[in-house]
Amino acid sequence: MGRPFAFIQPTPKQNQTTMSHFTTIKTQIRDIPSLTDACADLDLTLAADSFCRGYAGVTRQATFVIKLKGPYDIAVDHSAEEKGTYDLSADWWAGYVAKEVGAGFGRLLQSYGVHRTIRAARSRGLRTTRFIEADGSVLLTLEGGVL
Repeated sequence: MGRPFAFIQPTPKQNQTTMSHFTTIKTQIRDIPSLTDACADLDLTLAADSFCRGYAGVTRQATFVIKLKGPYDIAVDHSAEEKGTYDLSADWWAGYVAKEVGAGFGRLLQSYGVHRTIRAARSRGLRTTRFIEADGSVLLTLEGGVL
């Protein structure tokens, strides 16, 4: 009979760093309610003080997290450079994030801009109409009120 075989799982060391695939893109997110509405447009949810999923099960805590349907999420954190704004970070590997929100967060940022504009217009008494063109562009009409 041979020697018994045992596999010992190495335990992680404290302060051990794992390679991160998260990339931060500077944005001008200033209004969380508008971001929440943009997420709803894309059938996504925005969670406060949550963990963001990335490559190989790596997670990181964020001020807000946009929960995606795929294996990765989007972290929304206070900008270190510009007070009052938030940056977006995600793991772009394999195109999972781009598939849901567009390359460079394109569809998400477009929807955020629309909702931010609608909120500002309504606060000034303007009526808004939104029409989505066949190519995905948005026609936003503002009427009445005082600019």
